[in-house]
Amino acid sequence: MSTETGTPFSRTLEVFTAFLGLGLTSFGGPVAHLGYFRDAFVVRRKWLGEADYADLVALCQFLPGPASSQVGIAIGQMRAGLAGALAAWIAFTTPSVLVLYAVALGAGIWQGPLAAGILHGLKLAALAVVAQAVWQMAIRLTPDWPRRALAVIAAALVLAIPFNAMPVVVIALAAAIGASLDAAPTAPAAPRAGPHPAALAALVTALALLAVLPLLALVTHSGALDIADRFYRTGALVFGGGHVVLPLLKNELVTTGLIDPNLFLAGYGAAQAVPGPLFSFAFYAGVLLKTPPNGIAGGLLALGAIYLPSFLLVLGALPYWTRLKQIPRLRAALDMANAAVVGLLLAALINPVFTSAVGKPLDLLIAAIALAALTLRLPPWLVVLASGAIGAGLSLL
Repeated sequence: MSTETGTPFSRTLEVFTAFLGLGLTSFGGPVAHLGYFRDAFVVRRKWLGEADYADLVALCQFLPGPASSQVGIAIGQMRAGLAGALAAWIAFTTPSVLVLYAVALGAGIWQGPLAAGILHGLKLAALAVVAQAVWQMAIRLTPDWPRRALAVIAAALVLAIPFNAMPVVVIALAAAIGASLDAAPTAPAAPRAGPHPAALAALVTALALLAVLPLLALVTHSGALDIADRFYRTGALVFGGGHVVLPLLKNELVTTGLIDPNLFLAGYGAAQAVPGPLFSFAFYAGVLLKTPPNGIAGGLLALGAIYLPSFLLVLGALPYWTRLKQIPRLRAALDMANAAVVGLLLAALINPVFTSAVGKPLDLLIAAIALAALTLRLPPWLVVLASGAIGAGLSLL
């Protein structure tokens, strides 16, 4: 890792400037973001070495939450402390938030056949994007038949049992299965790390909020606490990348009637067309909630709540990662949880994405063309915009 130079303020400003550039230009999703980060911070700026960066990526893949944003938060923290972590997140996230806010404002005034056509086109783009994500994640996260079977069972359970907490139950059961089946020999004990009071406090807070927020929402009947709980729980349980927010937020918002399902899917499709993290979709969803808090306040609350677990987990786990990554049973639990995540996304692909987007053979053809374009590595933003334009054009015929 390079030697830090300059004052804390200058390093924080340096972090903000670097991540703002990435937030404006990083199209292509989390895997692409990690490539952009490596080029920016390992190759060009030399803020950390290849091995350090690889360890950082491994940590953020291990934790629940959006891996690319978490890597950015960690790099900011390592470079300029907590201020650097906040600067990295704000700079990387703000461009996509502003674009999606403009989409949300437009969504509120979309009326008539043309608007319906654009919405329909964006939903078909979302179908293609989610289908590609399911396939790519299945290749990476279900390399053997036991994990493939687990993914199918997870999808079947989520589709068959209309219970809002079912995705959480499925992930927990899969992790328990992985931990119980692990037969790998115990790794040699790593040197015991020294005390990290702030890191431990962050981890305890992350876990405590999972219990405290729903309890407070129940006792106070506060709409703001209820929304904070729903988005915090989603951010704390997303394994496998940003695409997994779709089934989790669908259960939290669409199934409960807090957001219009068509606007939800259209926004998810539009989120593919902007640079930066897919988790910015939370701001869009918060703006369009049917009941207060909504608007800008709802968007900011949703965005802050869905990212808070990432901050707490990254800042809490980073000092302990050297020891944690050597525990085979923990790795086995994560492997099975990731397989279940593939099943959750498969279930979301079927319902609501496919069932709400495809009504006739032409819809299926448009979605297939969009999927082929993504497979041929056309930019996702171009595919999404083209799908919206096609939907608009067909509505005028």
